[in-house]
Amino acid sequence: MMANPSNQQNLRVAADWWVRLRDAKASEQTTEQWLAWIDEDDAHLDAFERVTGLAAQMGSLDELSQATLMAEFAPAVVSRRWWPLGAAAAAVLLVAAGMLGWSMLAPSSEPRLYTSAIGAQRDVTLEDGSRMALGGATRLTARFSRTHREVDLAEGEAYFEVVHNASRPFVVHAGRLRIEDIGTAFDVRRTGDRVTISMAEGRVRIVDSASDPGRSLEAVAGQAVSYDPSHPALRMSTTDPAQAAAWRYARLEFDNEPLSVVVANINRYRPHPVRIADAGLQSMTFTGTVKTDAIDDWLQALPQVLPLTVSEVGGQTVLSDTRGNHGNH
Repeated sequence: MMANPSNQQNLRVAADWWVRLRDAKASEQTTEQWLAWIDEDDAHLDAFERVTGLAAQMGSLDELSQATLMAEFAPAVVSRRWWPLGAAAAAVLLVAAGMLGWSMLAPSSEPRLYTSAIGAQRDVTLEDGSRMALGGATRLTARFSRTHREVDLAEGEAYFEVVHNASRPFVVHAGRLRIEDIGTAFDVRRTGDRVTISMAEGRVRIVDSASDPGRSLEAVAGQAVSYDPSHPALRMSTTDPAQAAAWRYARLEFDNEPLSVVVANINRYRPHPVRIADAGLQSMTFTGTVKTDAIDDWLQALPQVLPLTVSEVGGQTVLSDTRGNHGNH
């Protein structure tokens, strides 16, 4: 696969430092130079820790396994001056030379948690060069192995720019849905069991994993797919690709969505939550834009659009139904 060039360079330099620091002739100046390199960028420390982890794994192999690995990856490339450090050091130097390739440095399959605070956004660059942008109050885990890249979106919203690799699929799980990249930039929003996927570029395959057999469809740029557990089928609609992740520019876009969903997403950007007091309001639908830096203004104007009142009770903003029968709108 095509690896991130910056990551590759950091790993090669880190591997070189790993070997130099273990040389019996290493000086105090060598250590000081290494520390200066570490302090330059957090990515340098991360690369060094990954190389150290690989070296530990190599060092735990039996002699036969070490010899087999070294023979497979052209030991003649390694200068003889490194051999006193053992096979683990030689293997690490091979990594620095690019002989072992990116796959030997692939992250473990242990999940890694990423979260964002209420009202905050967070940008993350993954080990393969793919990028994620997390919206407010979002929680997801990423699990990367040599054969798969998987993300589980537990709650909130995230925008993905995926480095495509057909032999190492990138899959996002959101509730019942499995979203597989086919060379893509896309947004996924999860509100409870409801999921919306908005396409900015490329194509994804979406599978309803709970159906028998699994229902699936493909979506391309300019399309959005919604899943509502109360309906049996995935719903597709058209959308502006430029608006696929409008929340990144302080705009929450809603298209004929229940007020319960609207409020849940607004609460990811408002320190003081909004609460719906009457069940009859839950299913009222709303279409429009809410600016995350002007949520209070939107709340003040909401009674002009829907039959409700807005009041402050115990530190919460409460929406109450103004209809006598509290029925559906």
